[in-house]
Amino acid sequence: MTSTPIYRRVLLKISGEALMGSGNYGIDLATVDRIAGEIKEAKAIGTQVCAVVGGGNIFRGMQAAASGMERATADYMGMLGTIMNALAMQNALEKIGVFTRVQSAIPMMTVCEPYIRRRAMRHMEKGRVVIFAAGTGNPFFTTDTAAALRASEMGVDALMKGTQVDGVYSADPKKNPSAERYERLTHMDVLARDLKVMDASAVSLARDNKISIVVFNIHEKMNFVKVLQGKGLSTVIAT
Repeated sequence: MTSTPIYRRVLLKISGEALMGSGNYGIDLATVDRIAGEIKEAKAIGTQVCAVVGGGNIFRGMQAAASGMERATADYMGMLGTIMNALAMQNALEKIGVFTRVQSAIPMMTVCEPYIRRRAMRHMEKGRVVIFAAGTGNPFFTTDTAAALRASEMGVDALMKGTQVDGVYSADPKKNPSAERYERLTHMDVLARDLKVMDASAVSLARDNKISIVVFNIHEKMNFVKVLQGKGLSTVIAT
């Protein structure tokens, strides 16, 4: 693919659930390899890519807290899950020749770099993919909020939210077949209608920093690259 992308620098938000493939938990390596291949194609058309990974396929802090675990401890355990996912994605990318760095908000020097904004910017300028792990490094914040924060810090053109469906709907289309699909929304639309795209703090942060959120189906083959070129099916959330 050689078509010019409409986004020059993006942050890809990958949920932990996306890395499960068709399984119920854990990391499906074939799925990780496929997503890595699409990131490589995105770079080939001229887009700089950084990413934030979730950890829900390994451990969910909020679910554990609901079961009686102390919330901060549960959230820290979830952050450790994101580091495992980030290392898996790094391995997949480097197997296909894409230089990658993992930066963790929780210092873990033996396995990855600590998060340093200027260093991350330099990596991207040199053509490397930077994967941000461990969320914001703080409990009580989701990886959606971490994605909006890192997107703001990296000065990206768009936050690409890879999901299980092909855009934003008025209700869950799997439960309500008559749910309306939106082509374009504003950040305020999402907040006012309480649409379950990302949590409110993430949407507000993206709005304040004039970052578009592009919601697309990450399970459709090569959809990430198509959306970068303005061709794929997606919902664009912009001011």
